[in-house]
Formats: sequence, structure tokens, C-alpha cells
Amino acid sequence: MFTGEYRHAVDEKGRLAVPARFRPQLAGGCVVARWLDTCLAIFPMAAWEDLAAKVGSLPMTDPNARLLQRQLFAGAFETEIDRQGRVLVPQGLRAFAELDGEALVLGSRDHAEVWAPARWGEYSRGLEDPTAFAQAIAGLGI
Repeated sequence: MFTGEYRHAVDEKGRLAVPARFRPQLAGGCVVARWLDTCLAIFPMAAWEDLAAKVGSLPMTDPNARLLQRQLFAGAFETEIDRQGRVLVPQGLRAFAELDGEALVLGSRDHAEVWAPARWGEYSRGLEDPTAFAQAIAGLGI
């Protein structure tokens, strides 16, 4: 399970340092992809394959299913962790997430999310109001 929040560097070649706690889960290869809320996701291969199977089972006649499939798979990049514990994030994905120099790597259960620090700061401020947070999750059945 991916948990926690970590600040890491993105070097000039687009290599992102992965938190040491996440590296064993990504050792068999991983996929870096565009994700919701204009961040990136890093999926272990097994979690990516599970997601791909779910997306693949959606009806191709549904325009929203096609939109999801195109957005997800066109913006995905298979990679591996290098000896220094980094993954390569292609320029197009770095531009999408506005990553420049550093990134926040957040645990999100079955994957990690990669956020530009300023964007995460803006997004997370909305989570600070306990009443608004409670209202946002009220219909989830938790």
C-alpha cells in the first residue's frame, strides 16, 4: 500500500527520485501516467494491469469510456526504477503536471501520485476545512 507524502527532486533529465518506502512495490516495473486532477500516477505493473482490464471491459460504444481509454493510455509510459531509485518521467508528462525541479510524491493506496508542489498546495487547502471535507465524502458510504 502506498501511503505518506514526500518531497523529491526531478533532475534536468526528467528522473524523479522515488521514496525509498515505495521502491520495493515498483521493483518489477511500473507505469507513469497522466492522472486525475492534473497530477501523475505511478502504478506498479500489477495495479496498472488491473486498471487496464477494468478500462478494457467498458463498452467501446460509450463516448466516456473511449475518452478515459484515450486519456489514460496515450499519456502512459512504462519504466523501471534505476539503481539510484529514480524513474524517468518524459517531458510531455512533466509539462502536463507542471513539474520543474521538485515534486511531491503522495501515497494513494494502490499507486503513488506525483504533484507539482504549488498545485498540491492549492488543491490540499480545500481539504483543510473539516466541514467541507465531510460534505465532500458524505455520499461515499464510508
